[in-house]
Amino acid sequence: NNLGILWSQRDEIETAQTYLESAEALYNQYMKEDGNPPLDPSEHFMAEEEKLTDQERSKRFEKAYTHTLYYLAQVYQHLDMIEKAAQYCHTTLKRQLEYCGYYPVEWARNAATLSQYYLSKECFMEARHCLAAASVIFSQAGNVPSAEDNETEQDQHDLPERKAEIARCWIKYCLNLLQSARKLLEDNIGELDPDRQLELKAQRKKEEDEKEKGRKKAVLFGTSDICDSVLAMEEKVSSVYPLDFQEAREIFLVGQNYVQEAKEFFQVDGYVTDHIEIVQDHSALFKVLAFFEEDYERRCKMHKRRIDMLEPIYADLNPQYYLLICRQLQCELADTYYEMMDLKVAIGNRLEKLDSHTVKKINSLAQFAIKYYELFLDSLRNPDKVFPEKLEEDVLRPAMVAKFHIARLYGKLIASDSKKQLENMQTSLEYYSFLVDYCEKYPDAVPAIETELELSKEMVTLLPASMERLRAKLSPCV
Repeated sequence: NNLGILWSQRDEIETAQTYLESAEALYNQYMKEDGNPPLDPSEHFMAEEEKLTDQERSKRFEKAYTHTLYYLAQVYQHLDMIEKAAQYCHTTLKRQLEYCGYYPVEWARNAATLSQYYLSKECFMEARHCLAAASVIFSQAGNVPSAEDNETEQDQHDLPERKAEIARCWIKYCLNLLQSARKLLEDNIGELDPDRQLELKAQRKKEEDEKEKGRKKAVLFGTSDICDSVLAMEEKVSSVYPLDFQEAREIFLVGQNYVQEAKEFFQVDGYVTDHIEIVQDHSALFKVLAFFEEDYERRCKMHKRRIDMLEPIYADLNPQYYLLICRQLQCELADTYYEMMDLKVAIGNRLEKLDSHTVKKINSLAQFAIKYYELFLDSLRNPDKVFPEKLEEDVLRPAMVAKFHIARLYGKLIASDSKKQLENMQTSLEYYSFLVDYCEKYPDAVPAIETELELSKEMVTLLPASMERLRAKLSPCV
């Protein structure tokens, strides 16, 4: 182990791997061939009556082996063997609990971090188990003397921050679970597919609990009393995909509680980036909950909540220091207004005749969406306010989507007179043409925006004819 640590500190990770893997093999071979606890090195210098008991020897030997696994997990992480690193990390955490060799705060933090690996693999049951265990063990910090030396004063001082970090991992859990369910349930235009919903509900009923039992055995942490607490924690939030609004709302509410908890520590003063990320996650929770909501008016209100939380933050940010975050917020605000406008149009289509209030609302939402898309596009201009001729790869798709959405929004504006309508159509055509011309000039941009490009080409063909018809109507009046 010590040679492994030494080489890893010299950044000779593969040499460290060789030593640590031979330590692991040595443990396994010894346990297979002998199995009795070996002498501890310190016993060679002890009087006979001071020698350790078998129980103490065993404890020290197992602790040394736990360290082997802990360092191997780090080594595999360095070598980008992520799956193997996660397995070793899981085994280490499990053994630390079994042999009472852990600092509660550090253990909880490692378990919460491991949950994020399981999330990336969509293993929600394992992710939830890690998080529940992290919360339970974290609650021991400061009350339970660990078998290791007591945690440092620094650890005690960091408790509020560590608690907030675990809360953030819970937020990601709830958000990922809802977003994965959405992917399963949406149709080709991003709406909830009722047939798929019924099919998944029937399927879930059929296979209830079966595979869970088998998988659960591999992941359980801790002794029986810890297990009971972890189980109670797990029962507060589901690990199966929500298939309707009620189920989604329960997960959403858990996520929202953790948002409040995380914000208590990560406040705007001192933690700008962290605070904004948490607010963005809160907005994303509302967005995915709105997907499950069938009532358009209520769905609109959820998006309005997102606007209310994002706009004040955006207004206070200085783009000079937070350009990337400003761009993210511009796009998110524009998309949210765009979505609300679409919902208001759908509500308006159900009315026999559009009333002036609905018209005003649709136009207002469309104009706000245009405003934020334009702000985003302006942020790409150089100091002389010139739009780049060729867009950087990281902003290509967002910029093109912004252009496409502005084109569509001008087409949706409801004008009281035909002259204004003609102006809107002309602006719309210019934005659609930008996409088509750009992709002709830079064909390598096509894969990033294929769908938008197809529709733009179609509109570039159709719009001039519609405009001619409108002009013909207008000409008698001229």
